[in-house]
Amino acid sequence: MASPGGPVHLAPYDPAWPSRFDVLAARISSALPGKVLLLEHVGSTSVPRLSAKPLIDIVLAVPDSADEPSYVPNLQRRGFALTIREPDWFEHRLLKSTDIESNLHVFSAGCVEIGRMLAFRDQLRNCEEDRQRYEQAKRELAARTWAHVQDYADAKTTIVEAILARASGLTRDELSGTTLTVLPPRSGA
Repeated sequence: MASPGGPVHLAPYDPAWPSRFDVLAARISSALPGKVLLLEHVGSTSVPRLSAKPLIDIVLAVPDSADEPSYVPNLQRRGFALTIREPDWFEHRLLKSTDIESNLHVFSAGCVEIGRMLAFRDQLRNCEEDRQRYEQAKRELAARTWAHVQDYADAKTTIVEAILARASGLTRDELSGTTLTVLPPRSGA
């Protein structure tokens, strides 16, 4: 499903974004007792001082993301709608909340994409220089008109890979064949 195009709106960092994640995380956790293996705020709204599309990105790991009956109906009852199904890309599923602008990315536990999302977020949180580079690239790209919002996301690939390479200590070529290890969240994090 293609998103409508046009320019991309970047909002200044909003300190309310983490609270919106908390509301959504509580809803997801209560909908899926015993099935949430990882639930994290990712994407630009999870990085303090970073401008972003005002949309909360969440990554959820479940035992098997292809097993939709084990989690989708419960999430639908809590106000999420399944909008994208990508069986050829890590069995990714995308759900959207009906009341809070968000993307809930669902993957199977251990999926390499989860590690990439968390490593990228953590690098931007911990490295001011990378955060500023990424912000500048986003602003330049957001000023363009895009046929689809996904085209904007795809155009960020070079800067994202460069930041991930710095985060891992690998070159971009080395990174392309590497699985990043995902550690469980620290308690209180």
